[in-house]
This record gives sequence, C-alpha cells and structure tokens, in this order.
Amino acid sequence: MTATLSIDDLTVRLPVDGGVVHAASGVSLDVPAGSVTALVGESGCGKSIAAAAIMGMLPEGAQVSGTITITTAGSAIQVVPDGGAPDRFRGRVAALIPQSPSTSLTPVRTARSQLQETIDTLGGTHTCEELAYRVGLESSALDLYPHELSGGMAQRVVLGAAIAADPAVIVADEPTSHLDRDLTDRTLSLLRELADAGAAVLLITHDLTSLLRTTVTDTIAVMYASRIMEIGPAAEVFADPWHDYTADLLNALPSRGLHPIPGSPPSLTNLPSECVYHLRRPSSTQSRGPTFLSSIGARTVRTRCEGARP
Repeated sequence: MTATLSIDDLTVRLPVDGGVVHAASGVSLDVPAGSVTALVGESGCGKSIAAAAIMGMLPEGAQVSGTITITTAGSAIQVVPDGGAPDRFRGRVAALIPQSPSTSLTPVRTARSQLQETIDTLGGTHTCEELAYRVGLESSALDLYPHELSGGMAQRVVLGAAIAADPAVIVADEPTSHLDRDLTDRTLSLLRELADAGAAVLLITHDLTSLLRTTVTDTIAVMYASRIMEIGPAAEVFADPWHDYTADLLNALPSRGLHPIPGSPPSLTNLPSECVYHLRRPSSTQSRGPTFLSSIGARTVRTRCEGARP
C-alpha cells in the first residue's frame, strides 16, 4: 500500500494557564509516496505537535484548523481538524515512531510479548524475530523487560512495532535520538528502504549532522517557532539555504564552522502572530512584520510581505 501525506495550513493552539501555546502556525507540507521528508529545527519549535496532529493524537482541548489528508488507493482519509483518527487507521495506514520509547512500553511485560501483541492486533505478517533483525536488535533482547533495555534498544523495539503492519505513512519523531552513529545510520537506511518500497516517510529530527552524512532524505522542511521557514530538495537546501534561519542552523554545525545562533528559540506561549526570527537575528530581511511562503520551482521560502516594515 502506498499513500501521500498532505498537510494544508495546519494551525494548532493549546490553551494553558496564562495564555495560549502557538504550537503550529499555518504549516503546509506534502510527503509523496516513496519519499523521505525531514522536518528539522531546534527543539521546541513545534515539530512533534505536527507528528501528533498527523496521528490524531493532539491533547484534549487543542484548537485546530487546517487539514491533514492521507490519500491511498484512490480514497482520502482526513485526520484533522475534526479530531481523532478513523478506526483501523493507526499502525495500519499510518504509524508513529515515538520520541520517548520508554514511555511507550509497558514495564511489566517483555519486549517480545508487546511486539507480538502489536503484530496480532494489527494483523501483521512479520514475526518478532524478523522485525528485530530489520531494526538491528538481537533477538535475545526481545525477552528483556523495558527496564533492562538500553535507550537504543527500546528505540528499536518501538521502531519494530511501528513497521509491524507495513504502514503506508511513517512518522518518525526523533527516531535516532538514543542511538550511536552506526545504529543511527542503520535506522536512517531502514527509513530509506521503507520509502523506496512505497511508504511516505516524515522524519522529524534536529540531527542535521546525520542528514548531511547520508543520502536518505529527499526533501528538507525547516521549522522555527511554529512556522515553516523553508522547503526544498535536500541537496539544494544544504548547498544553498535561502532562509536566514536555515543558513544559521547549518553554520552552527561543527562541519560548517560551529557558529552558534545567538540566543534561544522563543517560548511558543503567547507567541506573536508574525514571524519572530528577527529577534535573534536583527539583520534578517525575511522576518519582522507579515510574512508568507514564496515558491520558486521546487523551493519554498518564507519572506516578508511587500510593504512590511523593515
């Protein structure tokens, strides 16, 4: 089964004591079948909220507008804004590789029993041993309890569970955060293999070093303070970033000279309605005042509206 994931003008607001969290603001992104799109940016910019929205797992009380549509076999499944996901959706049509694997595993059952339950529930055809091999996990580790697993082992267990039923859409939320370089490369290669087999893969990460080191990613989407800053073919974005934030993000890498971005990303609570990157880089000509996403060929970049204040 193949599918295309389309996010159109997704805006998510989360009411909290003292204000409203601007978790996502007008996010639009397409992930075609057979491709890997990496959604990148610093921690706290809203990437994981996008993952939760795709899976119909937003917190109760979330205020949502826009649409998320998964089109497969000629039919379309709309996940938001009407909330939740249709029956038999999660795990079969779309699957999530969670950011915190330890909280996704039941502490009183072995990894094997939980993986087998996932296979049985979803109607998967793979065995536990097959899934363990695919994700680079020794089969003996399946007989351990979650507290006996390292962070990397737990990450691979939930990765195996995510692909148990061969979903058409895979949302990988920081899937390499607990892995060493070899396992990181193996996991990214597996995501590439799944895409080559027809899956639409959304890889959420802040690990630009791994993406630069591999040829896994087709498209890069850069996010800052709840907004998309730039989208384009990975090789082109890495070679010639069009947005100031993308350039600054890349220049902060050791391989690019290790030039840290001044300051920190802003809190998303009570965030202004306009792009705020100029607060960290006052010289930016693409922030301050109303902005929009401008597309030229395969590239998209956020820029100031004509007539916006300098």
